[in-house]
Amino acid sequence: MLDAGQRTALCAWIGRTLGAGTVTLDDIRPLTGGSIQENWMLACRVDGGERGFVLRKDAPATIASSRPRAEEFRILRAAFAAGVRVPEPVGFCADPGVVGAPFALMGLVSGVGLGPRVVKDTRLGGDRAALAEQLGRELARIHGILRADGPGRAALADDLAFLGAPDAHPALTEIRTLRANLDGIGAVRPALEWGLRWAECHAPPCPEPVLVHRDFRTGNYMVDAEGLTAILDWEFAGWGDPVQDIGWFCAACWRFGRPDLEAGGIAPRAAFYRGYEAESGRRIDPEAVRYWEIMAHLRWAVIALEQGHRHVSGQETSLELALTGRMAPELEATILRETAPERWGAR
Repeated sequence: MLDAGQRTALCAWIGRTLGAGTVTLDDIRPLTGGSIQENWMLACRVDGGERGFVLRKDAPATIASSRPRAEEFRILRAAFAAGVRVPEPVGFCADPGVVGAPFALMGLVSGVGLGPRVVKDTRLGGDRAALAEQLGRELARIHGILRADGPGRAALADDLAFLGAPDAHPALTEIRTLRANLDGIGAVRPALEWGLRWAECHAPPCPEPVLVHRDFRTGNYMVDAEGLTAILDWEFAGWGDPVQDIGWFCAACWRFGRPDLEAGGIAPRAAFYRGYEAESGRRIDPEAVRYWEIMAHLRWAVIALEQGHRHVSGQETSLELALTGRMAPELEATILRETAPERWGAR
């Protein structure tokens, strides 16, 4: 994966970043998952002691809504400082000469993150209701990172100044972004246009925009036999409606064959809600969640089409990307069922 010169440069950079005397790279291998970015596992010896890291860098092609690795790393660092259970943010390298592209380095976390396996293998995650409740608490902590009463709020706000000012109408902004992303790949999808118009007509107000993860779901956290070990993949995070993350987590498209377990395919949603409400002090509005579940299907359909476009455009040939693009019709069918004309109401 890396030539001898790159291995030497990477070890030197890790040594400088950690203030270590000697760093040797014993093994490097690609990690599964991470369908938009590349993740590599590094097995190192740092001053004689064994250390594991994950190196995360851009894949050959990406999608429009994915943040640059530098911004994602700063968000990860803010989450770590706020006490959210995430991998340790070790450092960011802007020099493409080290491994061929800028990259973020974080501590290696044990556990399993593959969504279908987490759902199906009940030996993972410990008590599933307790896991869902803990995930609700972690999500509430994420939403509190930049609140006025959050820990170290001033310093975190300075570090995350690139996010700009909060958006007063996150649902409408999301709809504009999805339309622009469809236009960007030349996709003509009447069912999605129908769904986006429905979403535009029914967009709920957002009294308090917060920092949202925007991909908080089964498949983007890791568990071992005991429970949660880390929340992953912060490339979509930004200002938004806190209910967006709740709807994304509970959406049917992320239950991996367990439609009866509405909290990410692992538990009834009541457990997830209970953890979130206890940690945040906010009550969850079920109708607002239902809206954002429909939006989750719209957004995932657009992302799936973007993933497929990466393949058909020739930017990055991949069977996984090609198959992801073929998920869109199933998502569109769900959107049409959930936005039937009788649901439009008087608006």
